[in-house]
Amino acid sequence: MVSTTSAGSALAISAGTPTSQLPAGYSALTYTEIGQIQNIGAIGATYAKVEFQPLKGPKQKHKGSVDYGTLNPTLAHDEADAGQTLLRTASDSNNLYAFAVTYPNGAKRYFQGRVFGYPETTDGADSIITAAPTIEIDTAIVKVAAA
Repeated sequence: MVSTTSAGSALAISAGTPTSQLPAGYSALTYTEIGQIQNIGAIGATYAKVEFQPLKGPKQKHKGSVDYGTLNPTLAHDEADAGQTLLRTASDSNNLYAFAVTYPNGAKRYFQGRVFGYPETTDGADSIITAAPTIEIDTAIVKVAAA
């Protein structure tokens, strides 16, 4: 097993949506990389736990509804960055946008989501103005291995 750092990973956004939930549908889109990202966050589904404890017998546990997750990347706010501009536009819309995360080895993670906000943070004199958008993932993650 080979591990790697996150250095060199990228997050990109497309105003288009794929024709299918397959790698070919996502890769046919044009993406704009979102610049100045410090972190992307966890990518992957989690399931609600459904439990039932009968009076007689062991507790029963099942998978409930799926939540495809939320990304809260942190980025240095840049008015001139085209990816950040599209991200701000998405935050003012209820439309689905396609996203692509590219890992340093070339592997990709595709999904669609809605941007629920783009709050900017201004701290002290020795800090960068940052933004922390909230991207709610609405589809299963399509994983593409590195070539």
